[in-house]
Amino acid sequence: MPEISAVIIAYNEEQFIERCLASLDGIADEIVVVDSFSTDSTPSICSRFNVKFSTHPFEGYVQQKTYATSLASFTWVLSIDADEALSEELRKSILKIKDNPVFDGYVFNRLNNYCGKWIRHSRWYPDRHLRLFNREKGRWTGMNPHDSFRLNRGCRTKRLKGDLLHWFYSSVEEHVEKMNSFSTISASELFRLGRKAGACTPHFHLVWSFFRSYILKAGFLDGHLGYTGCMITAMGSFLKYAKLRQMYSIEKKDKGSKSEL
Repeated sequence: MPEISAVIIAYNEEQFIERCLASLDGIADEIVVVDSFSTDSTPSICSRFNVKFSTHPFEGYVQQKTYATSLASFTWVLSIDADEALSEELRKSILKIKDNPVFDGYVFNRLNNYCGKWIRHSRWYPDRHLRLFNREKGRWTGMNPHDSFRLNRGCRTKRLKGDLLHWFYSSVEEHVEKMNSFSTISASELFRLGRKAGACTPHFHLVWSFFRSYILKAGFLDGHLGYTGCMITAMGSFLKYAKLRQMYSIEKKDKGSKSEL
């Protein structure tokens, strides 16, 4: 792996992107930033680094990362979000395998910072993601707003030591706002795919999401913020399916109105 292209998608990331770019020093041989027309100082911050900067309309997370990866000059890609940064241990791990990659992709543990606290339990840790890969051996996939790079069948991966640091939500208000937004996007994707939800589906996902994260994954060990994070995330699951049911209800009413004309 003689050369690595770091690929970042961004929109109004002035709070985080400088830390992200700085962590790539000595790791990435090229940094590609695809910006969705930020209105803050994100572009000017990027101009202080050796970055290949371009703008592109945001059409979805999977689509945007596919486009950004297509701009990479090198075969090996390090995908990192603007609100993430490589820990020092992870940097060392990447450098150890950089000149002699044995696997087709490398998985990182992601450590999330929630309201100023590093969360080390629940479903938020180790929160593993494939982020360093041979881009010729897979593709971006997933259902918006969630994305992942999927390697072709038969490809091999290995987890590297160290954490990918992620500044998740800085406040409870931000988390609630994001869950509302993401649940709408997810519900729209499910609706487009023709997925249905029964009357009990939202409630089931609320209970199961909280139980799995807070009890089975020991989210209770993260104190009151662990409880808060698990509860709001579970509510996001509830909203996704509640909104999906509402979409079908609206569609049924619209069809009924048209049939009466």
